[in-house]
Amino acid sequence: MRDPDAPRLPSSPGFWRSPLRGPWFTSVLGLVLLVGITVLFVTGLLSYAAYNPGLSPVNDKTPDKGILGFYLFPWPTNPHWLYRLDQGVHVTLGVTLIPVLLAKLWSVVPRLFALPPARSLTHALERISLLLLVGGALFEFVTGVLNVQLDYVFPGSFYRLHFYGAWVFFAAFVAHALLKTPMALRNLRHLREEDNDLVSPRPAEPTVSRRGALWFVGGGSLLLFATTVGRSFDGPLRRAALLAPHGGGDPGTGPNGFQINKTAAYAGIDAAETAEDAWRLVVTGRTGTVRLRREELLRLPLHSAALPIACVEGWSTSDQWWRGVRLRDLAALVGYDDPPDLFVESLQRSGAFRKAALRANQVADPRSLLALYVNGEELSPDHGHPARIIVPAAPGVLNTKWVARMTFGDL
Repeated sequence: MRDPDAPRLPSSPGFWRSPLRGPWFTSVLGLVLLVGITVLFVTGLLSYAAYNPGLSPVNDKTPDKGILGFYLFPWPTNPHWLYRLDQGVHVTLGVTLIPVLLAKLWSVVPRLFALPPARSLTHALERISLLLLVGGALFEFVTGVLNVQLDYVFPGSFYRLHFYGAWVFFAAFVAHALLKTPMALRNLRHLREEDNDLVSPRPAEPTVSRRGALWFVGGGSLLLFATTVGRSFDGPLRRAALLAPHGGGDPGTGPNGFQINKTAAYAGIDAAETAEDAWRLVVTGRTGTVRLRREELLRLPLHSAALPIACVEGWSTSDQWWRGVRLRDLAALVGYDDPPDLFVESLQRSGAFRKAALRANQVADPRSLLALYVNGEELSPDHGHPARIIVPAAPGVLNTKWVARMTFGDL
């Protein structure tokens, strides 16, 4: 039987009866998120910089970013696993923090319904920052998880939505942290609950302690970590990565048996275009244009490099052994002793990154190749046959597959 005296509206403090809610429980979760979300924000900005958005409109998915691009810098090529580490941490940590975020939102839900909505100007600003914080957190985590699964059900570009959403969310997060961190530290030092609007005036009988609830949240995070982190490794751990792109599909076996996002069929690559007698690489630069058949590329000096593929969805491969022509040698063919920027075009006819730009420092690196082989065999169609770009520390989408044209020069 329902208590006839029980409050019926969520705006009444007595409506929320869980004895777990309180400043200590909320403070523990808040401090975990303070550290975790700061790392997420920094690694997210670094991931955005890796696309070199200031280099060329080709790569820039947020051309109206203005002052928000103040931190951008030429993305380095050393260490060669830099992007693999950065994006692996970003995605794995983001997924791991989901139970903590949900528990934190649950712990403060009475405040979202508190009346009056604003008791003073300061309180009104705090409520606005709280709404931006909650809305921004849900938006960033939801779009991030959808991107990991390649489910682009939201309108517009993921890069634009996630970038601007991150700045709105982090601004609210910083304001909230400045207001609440001193109080959270005080709550952790004093285990006795103080009079607080999160503490129910008529709590129900407890079924678990607050520490037990924290263990439950931590266990959920550990489970998500264990089923996510393997996306950055080969072997048994990858098979345990249930949240991997494409639901953990098997990329096959053999030298070309490592993860991809897009197959040749998905990208609309016609086998007739990549046949030996039809395909030509068009290279343009200071001294004009040259057209090279694959057999002519094979007569140029070939070099090898051990490099991974790492993508924005957080998955990566171990180092694969690539062999091909150095990008800086192709630049020299069209008149450049000092390699300039490079604009690459694919046979792929549509898609956000069928064209990509690379900075001069990326072109000049001796490990940057127009790859013709991987792991001792010719590239498979799904891995970019007849030729693809491979650059150390670059996001996977900038390692253009099915290369048709390369244009050297300042962009």
